[in-house]
Amino acid sequence: MSSTIAELASKMDQLYEYDREPVPPDKLQSGWQFAGLFAGEHVAATEFVIGAFFVLHGVSVGDLVGGLLLGNLLAVASWTLLCAPIATRTRLTLYWKLREVGGPGLMAVYNVVNGVLFCGIAGAMISVAATAVGLGLGVESPELNAVYPTGVGWVALTLGIGALMTVIAILGFSTLTRFAEICSPWMFVVFLAGALAMLPQLGVAPDFSNFWEVARTRIWTGEPTPGQEQYGFWHIAFFSWVCNAAFHMGLTDMATLRYAPNWKYGLYSAFGMFPGHMLAWMCSGVMVAAVAREMNPGLMAYEAAGLSGALAVLVAGWTTANPTLYRAGLALQAITPNWPRWKVTLAAGALTSVISCFPVVFLRLLDYVALYGLALVPVGSVVFAEETLVGRFGIERWKSTGPGRRVNVAALWTWGLTVAAAFAAPIHLFYKPVPAWLLGMVLYVALRRAGVGR
Repeated sequence: MSSTIAELASKMDQLYEYDREPVPPDKLQSGWQFAGLFAGEHVAATEFVIGAFFVLHGVSVGDLVGGLLLGNLLAVASWTLLCAPIATRTRLTLYWKLREVGGPGLMAVYNVVNGVLFCGIAGAMISVAATAVGLGLGVESPELNAVYPTGVGWVALTLGIGALMTVIAILGFSTLTRFAEICSPWMFVVFLAGALAMLPQLGVAPDFSNFWEVARTRIWTGEPTPGQEQYGFWHIAFFSWVCNAAFHMGLTDMATLRYAPNWKYGLYSAFGMFPGHMLAWMCSGVMVAAVAREMNPGLMAYEAAGLSGALAVLVAGWTTANPTLYRAGLALQAITPNWPRWKVTLAAGALTSVISCFPVVFLRLLDYVALYGLALVPVGSVVFAEETLVGRFGIERWKSTGPGRRVNVAALWTWGLTVAAAFAAPIHLFYKPVPAWLLGMVLYVALRRAGVGR
């Protein structure tokens, strides 16, 4: 038995993902693989939750469509113009790049924060998947305001799904892309078919002649569910832009885009933003309206598409949680140099599975992803400024290779002051990550010019 375990561990150690060095040219991936990865990650379990919450928050149909078009276009631009150029130039993960420009001390703090936040996102997706599996096992899903685990069955279910997802994340980037390529087209079809199947229940005529009227009066009515905040055009536009701010503005998607042949591959994020963050959100809005606005992703999909719908929720959770766990493993790998990536990912998966037991992580998902982005985008702005701006101002590039350079003090101050200022700003949470990114970039350059941390 011990020899079998040792042999398995040895094979796991060989799953090398270039955690601490640039990706070599012969390991770059094709555009189809990036299209599948983005589509699989963003036509995912989050879409069953986010699109439904837009209905509960009383968004009007005009504000929804306009806000989604603008916000998702800005998100694609952020991936393409901010994240992809640095990723393809350095071929490094953000976590290892941060060691160079922020010092090992800052890198350690950031990677712990980032890894734990990633585990929260992945945990939310496991919870969403559990609402689907629970339908067949008789496990009741949590109510809208639930915070803590609702029973032994829920805990056992989320832990079991978390274990399966952790195994796939351990197998690495290539496995993730293959999994996404296979699943994403099918999931998109289920979203679309489920919404179409529910439209007659809402009163839409077979020729769709009254679709806009039904959408305006029975789905996106402009009237929030009692206890929910009213959302409008700018809420939707900014949320669509910043819900993945940690990935594009915060540069954590350097972990995947470092495999891209050139920066233009950032445009493949459109495969996730428009089929996923636009059409799938709208489809889930139709589904939740058809089940009397009950926030239960598994039930919504089952009522719309039967067993295929419930299975889609489960698989959608996988395609979101798997790459998120992969990123969490890479983040924590940078502070555990003596551990192979698979062990770190296993530890991250264990934490994620525990988090998934708490339904609040998916029932407050909109706020969570906005806070997540807000906490991390200042570090992305520091790396962006160090890579693209400081040289233009005649400032010497900060390198952690010098004596006594464990922390880039200017970067640390920038991160702390920017987050504090953003939290103190009297504006809606969804509006905060973008000015935080801009403030972080300006503040970092100013501190460097002033000689802080020289």
